[in-house]
Amino acid sequence: MSHKDIRILKVTYLRGPNIWTYRPTLEAWIDIGELEDCPSNTLPGFYERLTAWLPSLEEHHCSPGVRGGFLQRLREGTWPGHIMEHVALELQNLAGMQTGFGKARSTHVRGVYKVVIRTRQEEVGRAALQAARDLVMAAIDDQPFDVSGTVSTLRAMVDSMCLGPSTANIVDAATARDIPHIRLNDGNLVQLGYGEAQRRIWTAETDGTSAIAESICSDKDLTKSLLATCGIPVPEGQTVDNADEAWEAAQDIGLPVAVKPVDGNHGRGVTLDLMNEADVRAAYVAADAEGSGVIVERCVPGEEHRLLVVGGRMVAATRGQTTEVLGDGIHTMQQLVDQQLNTDPRRGEEETFPLEFIVLTKEQHMLVELQRQGLTPDSVPEAGRKVRIQRHGNLTHDVTDLVHPDVADLAAMAARVVGLDVAGVDLVVQDISKPLAPQAGAIVEVNAGPGLLMHIKPESGTPRPVGKAIVDHLFGSSATGRVPVVGITGDLAVTTPVSTLLSQLLHLSGVYTGLANSQGLFLNKRKVQDLTHNHWEASQRLLMNRQIQTAIFENTPRHILGEGLVYDRCQVGLVTGIPKAQGLEEFYINDDEQMFNIVRTQVDVVLRQGVAVINAHEPAAADLADLSDGDVIYYGWDAEHPVMAAHLAQGHKAVLCSNSQLVLATGQTMRPVFEHSHHPFTPGEQLTDVLLATVAAAWALNIPLTVIRAGIETALPTLELNPA
Repeated sequence: MSHKDIRILKVTYLRGPNIWTYRPTLEAWIDIGELEDCPSNTLPGFYERLTAWLPSLEEHHCSPGVRGGFLQRLREGTWPGHIMEHVALELQNLAGMQTGFGKARSTHVRGVYKVVIRTRQEEVGRAALQAARDLVMAAIDDQPFDVSGTVSTLRAMVDSMCLGPSTANIVDAATARDIPHIRLNDGNLVQLGYGEAQRRIWTAETDGTSAIAESICSDKDLTKSLLATCGIPVPEGQTVDNADEAWEAAQDIGLPVAVKPVDGNHGRGVTLDLMNEADVRAAYVAADAEGSGVIVERCVPGEEHRLLVVGGRMVAATRGQTTEVLGDGIHTMQQLVDQQLNTDPRRGEEETFPLEFIVLTKEQHMLVELQRQGLTPDSVPEAGRKVRIQRHGNLTHDVTDLVHPDVADLAAMAARVVGLDVAGVDLVVQDISKPLAPQAGAIVEVNAGPGLLMHIKPESGTPRPVGKAIVDHLFGSSATGRVPVVGITGDLAVTTPVSTLLSQLLHLSGVYTGLANSQGLFLNKRKVQDLTHNHWEASQRLLMNRQIQTAIFENTPRHILGEGLVYDRCQVGLVTGIPKAQGLEEFYINDDEQMFNIVRTQVDVVLRQGVAVINAHEPAAADLADLSDGDVIYYGWDAEHPVMAAHLAQGHKAVLCSNSQLVLATGQTMRPVFEHSHHPFTPGEQLTDVLLATVAAAWALNIPLTVIRAGIETALPTLELNPA
């Protein structure tokens, strides 16, 4: 064994915007020890071993900015922290969790680095980081490493812990519209938006999907009855309690018939085109095993289709196909299935695969289908014989552009009759481009919470933006799902009273306000919790609270370094100053110059429609202002300060002191905040700094001047200032 080693000292999950990026990341502190003297180009065989294990590292651009850029860095010589970063990212990519952002930076301690990787799921990221360390060390020491086993383990974690493909598609569509999201459980329950503007989804169900509609859908007989009452064509059928009743119903309806579970899904237990008593009885057993009841229906001629209806209109459609294998006179049915069907790259056990592996002995309806053809899973069909495995399902061929308008309208009507805002409508018809009635077509099912993968990744045809359709349905064409968020950072002697006073002004305006600051968590001025521990989780409750109309967060450098910001973006980002580095040594922050990159995080996240409020007397004020995507309001007591003067000369806004009075300035236009003030506002005084910052933030939030004036005059006698 080599005496060289990489030790992971600490791993921190930064769940919100941080000094590295807007997105959640893992920050690992590693000690490479003697490897500090061993860049990659000095390690014999290292490059060859690493690239043989992970040839896809060729796709990493790295600092050269071109394909193969990272490999170029490896050949030239780079250090283990940087290599770990790229390996951890690539392991996540290979496991199906795509990501690309990473950083590796040295600290003031020799051999100690901060390695940062973007990850969509904390546990997967931690496992990938540890695996990256082990892989890099194996390549250094010329030891074996099981890459495929590691990737398989990570892939299983991704499948069990990450959002499913339907939910992820909706979340990605929301992100594209700059709508924030919060995952509410370990599954697929997700909040889109903040506070009172939020909506919720659970896979393809929304908070507008009623429980009554879901219950109706789960009862196929009731669903058909309601649809038929409204003139929608459905196949006639009967619910039955045993195989004898199933055969009697089949004779009453007329052969051929279909037999299916009353409350099944995904086509399980459904058998079609039944022509004799033996097949009907066998199909009853298959259906009964999948649900809590069985229904016998007229078998509608044609092909199965799934139409996705969102918000009262059809947005996507797929067509099913029969699943068959070709006999060769040598292999059994299951072997033929494994060779001809289960090798399809679209099949897999995880949710991200549009098709599942087929195990004949586990699918009763497939066994019935084989039985009808005189076969079992162990049978060896003669060469050239086509054997049908499944007559339905495999809805993977996009036909959205072929759907006749009348058919689309019927599907939308079916969703409305049941009461679903998002529905998967199953129908059988010979030609989807023509109306149903002349073809004796019919709607056979309406499903709540339909899977979206068939529309996102069809086998043929155009992928459809179904996630976007759901987001547009929930939020309309222009809503952002946001409530005003105010983030405040700087000197606690100022930020705490500013956050408190600003919340009082909002409360006076009739706005239900949440506040998280050093004094605790408040809802409309009522303290509900201390924030000594679990600051991030407790603060996030404000964004999850459906009553919140505006949320205010006081952020210390420690919060930014150790957790990240609670919110993704903010309407107002207020910086009262850049604190000293004292007390942050545990984060390898030892120099006051490092503090700028911490404080800038608050300005980086200001929305394009938002405002950065900055203390003009902060020496780095101009540099901070240049980072804001939104407008800038400066505050300060000296109108002649170069930063303030230049800002006003361009016609921008500022809050300043003039003749011992607080003034709102727009260019050269001045408006006093107080008509008659009995308090002299002294430049540099702590109270003056607090009031200047508060008024500037209130102005950025469009709080009326009359409310600002009344609120401050009311609050001044009781305002508690922290010791300077």
